[in-house]
Amino acid sequence: MNFFRNLFGVFCGLLVAGLIISLGIRINPSWITYKEFAPFEHWKQLLVEVQHEGAFFAALLFFGGLGVSIGGVITALIVKYAKVAYAILIGFIMLFIAMLDIIIYPYHPTFYKISIFLVFFPFSWIGGKIVEVIYERKKKMEAKKHQNTQNKI
Repeated sequence: MNFFRNLFGVFCGLLVAGLIISLGIRINPSWITYKEFAPFEHWKQLLVEVQHEGAFFAALLFFGGLGVSIGGVITALIVKYAKVAYAILIGFIMLFIAMLDIIIYPYHPTFYKISIFLVFFPFSWIGGKIVEVIYERKKKMEAKKHQNTQNKI
């Protein structure tokens, strides 16, 4: 049963991260000029048009970091054990997808190619760590509350 819960958690984290990244790059309407939803058909054209525009790739990195952080939080909330490890798995999978993107479409600037390593892992770790810290504080408060009730008896 934990396997399906963990699989569901990873799937939800990836879905949230991908959604945040996709919505993030649509903030500037001049970047996305096509109307129909066919991202893979137009991605090469988009990269060629913005390859010298650093703001697009900076936004892509920012929303990538935000996406894997929130995706890591969602994953860590769903899984039962090894919350940080599963959150880091979200970062690893998203890094793998970003590396495939770089290999398939070589129109990314060098700073983006280097920065994805510095964004995806640390931010996914932060997402998992946030949930772990919240759970630890909750455990400490419950233990303290339980100890106070024991002292009153």
